[in-house]
Parts: sequence; structure tokens; C-alpha cells
Amino acid sequence: MTDKTSEQPTRKPADMAHDFLPKLVTVWREGYSAQDFRADVLAGLTVAIVALPLSMAIAIASGVGPERGLYTTIIGGFLVSALGGSRFQIGGPAGAFIVLVSACVMQIGVEGLILATFLSGLFMVAAGVLRLGTYIKFIPYPVTVGFTAGIAVIIFASQMKDLFGLTLTGPEPAEIMHKVSALWGARGTVTPAALAVALATIALILGVKRLRPGWPNLLIAIVTAAVVVAVTGLPVETIGSRFGDLPRLPPVPALPGLSADAVLAALPYAVSFTLLGAIESLLSAVVADGMSGGRHRSNAELVAQGVANVGAALFGGFCVTGTIARTATNVRAGSRGPVSGMLHALFVLGFMLVAAPLAAFIPLAALAGLLAVVAWNMAEKEEFWGLLKSSRGDAMVVIVTFLLVVFRDLTEGIVVGFALGGLVFIRRMSEAAEVEPAQVSTWSPEEGGDRDRVVYRLRGPYFFGAAARLGAVLDRIADYPRAFVVDFTDVPFVDSSGARAFELLAHKVARKGGQLYLTGTRPDVRRDLLAQGVREPLVRFLPDLDSVTTAEAAR
Repeated sequence: MTDKTSEQPTRKPADMAHDFLPKLVTVWREGYSAQDFRADVLAGLTVAIVALPLSMAIAIASGVGPERGLYTTIIGGFLVSALGGSRFQIGGPAGAFIVLVSACVMQIGVEGLILATFLSGLFMVAAGVLRLGTYIKFIPYPVTVGFTAGIAVIIFASQMKDLFGLTLTGPEPAEIMHKVSALWGARGTVTPAALAVALATIALILGVKRLRPGWPNLLIAIVTAAVVVAVTGLPVETIGSRFGDLPRLPPVPALPGLSADAVLAALPYAVSFTLLGAIESLLSAVVADGMSGGRHRSNAELVAQGVANVGAALFGGFCVTGTIARTATNVRAGSRGPVSGMLHALFVLGFMLVAAPLAAFIPLAALAGLLAVVAWNMAEKEEFWGLLKSSRGDAMVVIVTFLLVVFRDLTEGIVVGFALGGLVFIRRMSEAAEVEPAQVSTWSPEEGGDRDRVVYRLRGPYFFGAAARLGAVLDRIADYPRAFVVDFTDVPFVDSSGARAFELLAHKVARKGGQLYLTGTRPDVRRDLLAQGVREPLVRFLPDLDSVTTAEAAR
């Protein structure tokens, strides 16, 4: 079942309320049968099996205990599915946040992280209420590819320590160049057993996926690694040796400390979490739409993500967002709607209740191997290479975004990449606009005689990028003709800069004793021109060229 209701720019009050309607309500109204529930149970269980090791691995890589990853999946995942605007979205901790979360923990501690998550939830709710989701999803494709590839590199670098079983003399640096330098300096401390466990985990994940695609390869690999380490007593670090036993239940909900100093310290991270969370969740919803044929409600999705972040923070979790891999797994597993996402959270809760002590045997090297595979899969290598070959503009955007994400800052990479993508778009749009002669007078001032008319056809959008390039051309044309006609039939819109250029052009033609005619203007284009002071009789708006002939005869 799919919902193909589209979002329109101008909406009635009932339609506006519909923008925030959870897809759970839509599914219920369509009719939800026992057969649908059985399908959602299987899909939810499948996703839970994938989410279970990933949640703990992402939490550990982020610098917090594995139990916080489970809290995030249980609370955040349930709320995202229950309240969200995507039928198949699965929420939880995401690899994209590892860099920001680990930096936040190092700077302001776990309590600061929880507060930043709480604040980001409030910001995301506000963004949804203000309908910013309609605009956030317009992130240029080269930007998403660039920052995803950059995140993949950083995730892989963050796992090198556990992957090789290295021992550092001090804390692991966050900045990648310093991190690589510190890891290289500790190359003499490689633990062969940890490296063997990590490589075996990677091989098992890839092998099971290739030979038995329907089997839960991530869980099989992690469980196998844990059993082997427990039986053989290999000298590798485990969840239990670093973090102790996992709790069987999430903690009692509690508000984070909201002192002024704590809020100010957490605010920059909260803004970053909001920006990345909004982009990641809406991108995941778009992927789900492409796989299912549906259409998500972006503003409802933002509100749900915000509520989920607030809820996760209250229970000691951290950043929640839509997760592309788990959402895709949900669709492929035959999900019928949000119930599968809610059940996936409950299945993870069931694991905590029943089998939490067993997680202590999971080797950290195995989780590092798992995240290495995740990083490799999320790098979008073919897409990255394709953009490098497509055009210089796209290549510049994807490279700059990638480099800034890896070597500077994730948020900076997104913002700069978005700005560069906008500049590339403006250049291409300005090049698409052109002015060409339709009927040109042969009169010149040296020849004398009556001035004739000149007809030029304008094609493409006439906005500030095109106005700078075409304005000088129109100015030169307007030096002498008695009747200067510009055909606007192929002009889809005019912005304030373009309208201002025509206002000045009209005054120039009038000073020369001529008349400016605009023919074939669309109602919205004419409205924009009039709003900027382009008015009759300085400019005559006429339907076609024949009307110009009649108007000239009457002058």
C-alpha cells in the first residue's frame, strides 16, 4: 500500500493539517488487516536483527556506552514510526552522527550530549511546524554524495583503533590528521587476535550476504565472533571488559540539566544535530519513497524526528534520525506501514529484557569490522566517481564538500557545499536564458528617416544571474528603435532584479522617444513586473505582435 498524496505549495487549512498527519493514521484509515500485521511483525523482527548490533556499534564509536544506542533505538525508533510522515521510515542512531556525537562527548560530556539532543529535538519540531521540511529536502545531490562519502571515511578512521587492537598512550584525537598520526605512532601495539577477529567478521558479513542474502548477516557475524572469543579465550577487548554488563531496561525518564551555562555549551551541537538530522531523515524518507512508490510528508516527519529526539534524551539516549539502511531493509522485508517500525523498537526492548548479559561477550573488534563494512557501503563510490566525470560544477561541489567534511567540520561541509551548489545552479540557469532577434529594423542614425520597431524574444528565467548578462545586450538594442518589443512567451518567471532591469530599460526607451512593449507575459510574470514599478504607459503589456502593430498605428 502506498500513499501518493502530493504536497502542494498553496494549501487549504484542511490540507495544511494533513501535512502533519502521521502515516500511522493514514494506514489505519485505509484498513489494516491481520495479514498486514503478520507482514509487519516479520519486517519488524528483520529490522530489529539488523538494528541490534548496529545500535551498539554506533554508540561505542560515538564515545558512549552501548546501552545508550539501545535506548535511542527503542524510544526514538518507536516515536519516529508512530508519529512520522513516512510510511516505512526506521529511526535510530545513525553512522552519520558518529563524528558530531564523539566531538560533543569529548567537549561537554555525556550529559551535555543528552542536553544537545533534547534541544535539537525542540528545534526540529519548530522546523517542522514552520514547514521548513519542504526546503530542507532540496539539498543538491553532489552535496549529499560528498558529505556521505566524507562521513564514511571518518567512520572508518574512527574504527582503526579497535580494528587493529591498538593501544594509545593518550586519548584518541578527534581531528582526522592527528588521529591518523596517533594511530600510526601506535602501530607497534597491534593485537593479532583483534585484527583476526575483525577480518573474520568482515569476511563472514560479506560471505553470508553473498551466499545467503536473506539471512541476517550482521547478527550472524557478531554472534559467531562472540562465541569464538568466549570459547577460545582470545585476548581481545569485549563490551563487558570495557563497559560492564548492559542494563535490562531503559532508565526512568528525566529532564537534562537546563542551566544557562549548560544550554549555551550545548547549543552549537544542538544546531548541528538539527541540521544533519533533518537532512538525513528526509533523505532516508526520499529513498523509501523511491523503493515503495509512496510520498512522505516532510513536515510531519520533521516533527516526529523532533519528538523522538526529545524522547530519547529523556531516557538517556542520543541523536535519532531516519536510517537509510534500516529503512531500506524494512521496505524489502515486506513492511505494510509504520507498525513494523514500532515493532522493531519493541523487539530490541525484548532483547534487553532477555539477553542483555550476553552482549558482554561481543568483541569490540567485531563491532569495528561491522562498522568498517557500513562505512564501505555508505561511501557511494560509483556516484562519487560519476559526479567527478559529469561536469566541472558538480565535481567542484562534491570534492569541496567531501574535503571539508573530512578535514574541517561536517556542518561547514554541508553549508559550503549547499552554497556552491546554489552558485552552480545560478550559473547554469543564467546560461539557459538568452535573447534573440525575431524582427530587427535596418534603420541606423546615419541613414535618417523614421525609426522602425525591433522585436526580440527572451527565453528562460530572467533573474539576477541572467539580468547581469542580458541587460547590457537589451540596453544596446534599445538605443534607437521607435518601438522596442520583447516577447515574454518563453519566460517562466522574473525576479526583482530582472523586473528592475526592465523598469530602467523602459525609462531609457522613453527618453529616446520610443515605446517599450512586452508581449505574451504570463499573469504571474506580469504581476512581478508591476510589483517592481514596471507600469503602463511607460510599458505596454500586449498579448501578441499583431497587437503591437495596432498600438503603433494608434500612436
